[in-house]
Amino acid sequence: MIIGFQTKLKVNKKQLAVLAQHAGTARHAYNQGLALCKEVLKHNRVNPEDKIKFPSAIDLHKWLIASIKARLPWYYEVSKCAPQYALRSLSDAFKAFFKKLRGFPNFKKKGRNDSFTLDGSIHVDHHKVKVPVIGWVKTYERLPHGVKPKSVTISRQADSWFISFKIKIETIHTPKAIDFVGVDLGINHLATLSTGEMFDGAKSYKRYYKKLSRMQWLNRHKQIGSANQKKATLKAARLHQKIANVRKDTLHKITTHISKNHAVIGIEDLNVSGMMANRKLSKAIADMGFYEFRRQLEYKTQLHGSKLVIVDRFYPSSKTCSNCGVKKESLSLKERVFKCEHCGFECDRDLNASVNLSKAARSVVSACGLVDADIARLKQEENVSNC
Repeated sequence: MIIGFQTKLKVNKKQLAVLAQHAGTARHAYNQGLALCKEVLKHNRVNPEDKIKFPSAIDLHKWLIASIKARLPWYYEVSKCAPQYALRSLSDAFKAFFKKLRGFPNFKKKGRNDSFTLDGSIHVDHHKVKVPVIGWVKTYERLPHGVKPKSVTISRQADSWFISFKIKIETIHTPKAIDFVGVDLGINHLATLSTGEMFDGAKSYKRYYKKLSRMQWLNRHKQIGSANQKKATLKAARLHQKIANVRKDTLHKITTHISKNHAVIGIEDLNVSGMMANRKLSKAIADMGFYEFRRQLEYKTQLHGSKLVIVDRFYPSSKTCSNCGVKKESLSLKERVFKCEHCGFECDRDLNASVNLSKAARSVVSACGLVDADIARLKQEENVSNC
């Protein structure tokens, strides 16, 4: 199985300048290519009879060499891979836009999501990585042994630089304590399992909201570009990074526990973007990280030999009674206890939904031909292999 590996770099002042130069060159190439693509689209819209072929990544790179590199010599001070991969990323962004998977690409701004990709002669040692042009760069943690990545991506978060690349690992089949489990995501509790377990979210943004607001309030009248403004912006960026790290750490611990100890996991296909349209709940929903929770479950279930079942978003898991199966006509968000008028069953709203998701996952797996006996056999084989 191929997964991504990311670690923090330990760089000196000279390397900081070189990394920033690479990121700036990649950003400049991306913005120049985006400006050209917008001109092509504008020309084709105004003159439909004289259409120009939309440029591909190769066309953009040829144009960059002929028009931009010829008059900007500092392009030759960095690796040629930085602008190449930036234009390739721009081409992929337009392909996703034309397929209506994403919005129109935006221009990149200095200091926001700075990153670049390099390939070529890359060597990974115990605590250092050798990349083209930059040379050997140290890391804070020990790197995987025997890895030979074809390319690496170096990115900046606040004032720290990180390197990421793909590694190939073997799947770890852990013994499963429970065959089927349903996971219901919510705001009060991040994850409620059909077994009765409840996991609370980090709510890191809510915890540091006042401190972050104070930083941004003090920074409102500072002169743009001044030393004090840069210091204040860096402090706010560090706090944003801390909030994100606390949230990711909590999500990793919960998803690892669920994927390791459960054979089949049922989770609802939530419309997160639609839920974010509710201005009263959008901040709390974003603070939980529903999309990241599902993303981590998708690859961790493959890593630990589990199966993830995505239940249709229109499945009435909250309105259906998990005891008798009767569906209620309406259920408001204020009702935190599910009460069935047909059989008198009472249960926590999230727990009732998770039980229904577990039943839905069982039915999907049974329809695919994997019955309880097969799951028990796989579970026994995993126990024997682990012994």
